[in-house]
Amino acid sequence: MSDASYRDAIFSTPLDRVASFSFDERVVACFPDMIRRSVPGYGQILGMLGLIARRHLRHGAHVYDLGCSLAAGGLALAGTLPPDAFRYTGVDLSPAMVSQARETLTAECPDHQLAVVEGDIRAFDFQPSGMVMLNFTLQFLAPDDRLAVLERLYEALEPGGVLVLSEKIVDADEADNAWRVERYHDFKRANGYSEMEISQKRTALENVLLPDTLTAHRDRLAQAGFARSLTWFQYLNFASLVAFKE
Repeated sequence: MSDASYRDAIFSTPLDRVASFSFDERVVACFPDMIRRSVPGYGQILGMLGLIARRHLRHGAHVYDLGCSLAAGGLALAGTLPPDAFRYTGVDLSPAMVSQARETLTAECPDHQLAVVEGDIRAFDFQPSGMVMLNFTLQFLAPDDRLAVLERLYEALEPGGVLVLSEKIVDADEADNAWRVERYHDFKRANGYSEMEISQKRTALENVLLPDTLTAHRDRLAQAGFARSLTWFQYLNFASLVAFKE
């Protein structure tokens, strides 16, 4: 199959009714292209995960990757750390994502301890871990569910553990937020998306992806128990935070 077969063209034709976005087989097939062209800074965030783990993860500790999609977080860690440095569990709600992620990890990292399971992180039985990655996942949960998930993750983290939280964000200032969104659409245009694709995907994500401000994220992390957190990366209306369990 050619590379062109994996290009994101889901919203490239006019739709009479734009259905809510879901991580189904069509999205899985083009997901690497979709996220590369749709999420500013995604590659830079992935590239730092292994470096953050190298600094903060106890040797041999467990790592969760929640809403792992195709387990890019696991691949990033495996590309930086030796096989005995960590154990990895990716969790995703999409059966199609889980199936493809397992195939990829088996093929790419046979010597590492990498597992992917299907599950809902709102009800998952978390085990003690040294690092948790939430990359563009919390934004898909109902706002009322987000604090409870973070509280449970805080309890699961070992002392000295870290949580990496990457999210699409909104700015509290309407004018600043509008500027970021406009430049984000410029980013997507520069990556080959048409006006129709941008518009139809935005419609599909309404009431599915519900972003918060950075202040809301910081406040929620503090409420969950993280006395210290900081924003280490931001590109337009996408950001990544790291929170520390002392």
